Amino acid sequence: EKGLCLLISSFRTSVLSLCGIYHRYGDSHCSPCQRVIVHLLLFSSLLSFTNPTPSPTQDEQSQIISRFQEYLRINTSQPSPNYKKSTQFILSLAESLSLETQVIEFIQGKPLVILKWPGSDLFLPSILLNSHTDVVPSERSKWDYHPFGAHIDENGNIFARGSQDMKCVGMQYMEAVRRLKASGFQPKRSLYLSFVPDEEIGGHDGLEKLAQSDVFKNMNVDIVLDEGLASPNENYRLFYGERMPWWLVIKATGAPGHGAKLYDNSAIENLFKSIESIRRFRASQFDLVKAGLKGEGEVISVNMAFLKAGTPSPTGFVMNLQPSEAEAGFDIRIPPTVNAEFLEKRIAEEWAPASRNMSFEGIMESVEKGEVTWRLLGLVLM
Repeated sequence: EKGLCLLISSFRTSVLSLCGIYHRYGDSHCSPCQRVIVHLLLFSSLLSFTNPTPSPTQDEQSQIISRFQEYLRINTSQPSPNYKKSTQFILSLAESLSLETQVIEFIQGKPLVILKWPGSDLFLPSILLNSHTDVVPSERSKWDYHPFGAHIDENGNIFARGSQDMKCVGMQYMEAVRRLKASGFQPKRSLYLSFVPDEEIGGHDGLEKLAQSDVFKNMNVDIVLDEGLASPNENYRLFYGERMPWWLVIKATGAPGHGAKLYDNSAIENLFKSIESIRRFRASQFDLVKAGLKGEGEVISVNMAFLKAGTPSPTGFVMNLQPSEAEAGFDIRIPPTVNAEFLEKRIAEEWAPASRNMSFEGIMESVEKGEVTWRLLGLVLM
């Protein structure tokens, strides 16, 4: 706690990531109920040096779990999240805590909820606790329990989409505020809680627009806490860097031909060469993690998201025709210590070389910004 307070006082408008306060979250199930109850002493250190609040009673624990389940049962999965219902839920919690509320729609139908707990010294820079309300889609048939049922099994595990990413964190914020208020605590700095939309599809209509707005400027934010990774034990895990996403689409072209013929440099053949090259690179990065030489956040992760090719027919695809185009999409995550030019060169020369009638496109501009952020944080932490 003391170390974190030193970090807070050391640098301004930098982003830290915190998660793992629930004991053993997975996105298909989260911690036993008894472990879900969080004291969140960390937030006390963020707001001021105070004594920890007393442990919650059994009845309070049940209420905390019930509120968490209620949030999980709201289907906010992309591509059609029920933001109206999640906004109403968050506002109802805020009202019960006497927090100031503001709902902003930079884009119609995509509400961003901002809650405020005013500090005793309004001239001090504030603290922002951020979480997103949307979650990724789910395949119902692959779940033991309904992904939006928030079922608790006999071992106390809660099954729900978003249990880790990241409705757990949003509720941790709310429950921390609830307990601090119940103890009579008054923060010196103003505390903001933001619940933002569309993080799972890039956040361009949510947090990005907030960060560019006068609303954010007027909040006078000094430090932001966002999501990180769950902790497998009782230790808090603090992250000061984050891998940046590159969503890469590789396209291959070639001459179409009859399915009975063998051709060199067909679209499918060229794409498979690229996929195999990427697979080998992925394996080399994963081997470093498996050997314990690097953490998961220190390597470049690559996962194929889709593969598209073929000529559609009324019954599926034309089977006796080699397609002239094929493409594959990859979710790549780059550590802030990696030079962006290194990966761009590998993609252009090895994964999608023009000599094999390959091309590529994707979202890559965020990596350079991440490198700058990493360097700034590195200077501070040294």
